[in-house]
Amino acid sequence: MNGTVLVIEDDDTFRSFLQTILQDAGYEVKCAADGVKALRELRRRSFDVVVSDLKLPGKSGLEIFRETRADVAAPPFIFLTAFGAVEEAVSAIKEGAVDFLTKPLHDPQALLALVQRTVEAEGRAREYLSLKEAVAAGLPPEELLFAGDAMRVVRQLVYDVSGTMANVLIMGESGTGKELIARTVHLLSPRKNAAFVAINCAAIPENLLESELFGHEKGAFTGAVQARQGKFELAKGGTIFLDEIGEMPLPLQAKLLRVIQERAFERVGGTREVKADVRIIAATNRNLREEVAEKRFREDLYYRLNVFPLPLPPLRDREDAIPILVEYFMQRFCQQMGKSLKGIDYDAIATLRRYHWPGNIRELQNVMERAVILSRDLVRQEALPEEIVCQSEGRCLCSRDRLKGTEREMITQALTKHGGNRRLAAEELGMSRRSLQYKLKEHGLLDES
Repeated sequence: MNGTVLVIEDDDTFRSFLQTILQDAGYEVKCAADGVKALRELRRRSFDVVVSDLKLPGKSGLEIFRETRADVAAPPFIFLTAFGAVEEAVSAIKEGAVDFLTKPLHDPQALLALVQRTVEAEGRAREYLSLKEAVAAGLPPEELLFAGDAMRVVRQLVYDVSGTMANVLIMGESGTGKELIARTVHLLSPRKNAAFVAINCAAIPENLLESELFGHEKGAFTGAVQARQGKFELAKGGTIFLDEIGEMPLPLQAKLLRVIQERAFERVGGTREVKADVRIIAATNRNLREEVAEKRFREDLYYRLNVFPLPLPPLRDREDAIPILVEYFMQRFCQQMGKSLKGIDYDAIATLRRYHWPGNIRELQNVMERAVILSRDLVRQEALPEEIVCQSEGRCLCSRDRLKGTEREMITQALTKHGGNRRLAAEELGMSRRSLQYKLKEHGLLDES
């Protein structure tokens, strides 16, 4: 497919003609016969270019162009006009339209050439802006984010859903990069210039989560000395990311369902209805189907969130991505620490490729940070944790002990990093405080934290 084109033309015969020549040239084409339908299409999804008649029933092509220009992902416009309205078309070009052609269209190739140039120019501009925006948003380069054959399908799914308003449910083990993918969907969406607001449903106490999401009025509860906006209000016009949605209590699930259905909510202690103009992306490391079967998650909410499922593969299924990720983390930590390493030796990279990675990319990041600290000229096998080397050589630690050792080390690192704060440690590890408490007891760390 060469690109997506919206054709706005009220003459049925001419509209059908334009659709046919564009589709034959390899474009995906949507059509609208008037301004109202055109605006509906433009709000529903993104287009690479719009081909529009100037004179239309309801709203003119120029009015549509002017309304659309204020949007965050305004597509370029090419106008078609009768000879008598050339002056109006020239005005549109002065305001930012790409070009215009006069009707009747004697040379369809002129239109196809103009559409092709416009799509190519738009693609280059978006690629440049996307790179700048990715850096500003703290996202890794696309070739890193989607590294490995297993992520090719994910990349296509991300691009397919980004231009829509569909709710997305990202599923994957802890440490697979669910928030990075959510931020990428937002960055590629028509809402990219509005806020991206993330909240970890597992990291906030149950009695405070409703206020965090929906805000509260002054005096709504003890300590509410002033009114406060919640995450849904802060994300107005943008995207809200509900991480670890499986940890949300059932009573709050019912309120979230109402927000999705009615696109409105009330603050805690309030009576005024607040509009929820947000796109919802949720994420979980749980099997929500099983949670529904066990009555721990509402079935109706599951189907509302799971409009577009986006499963992320674990790192153990992305072995071909490990060298790329290792190189990135090594360079990043060398830069942070002011070190200069030649690289990583063959044995070390082979060991990393054979490891099971229960903590996924987050664990690999921690391993590489430690390795850079311990290395002088080259990252060698001795700079890697013992359990990783043991598994690679098939000796020493059994799988269960190895996994427990890695888990214990990651928990200890997270607690140390956050000064013993269990809430922040649990948030970094991608688990609930309840789960962290259980793990602390299991690993004999309760007295250490």
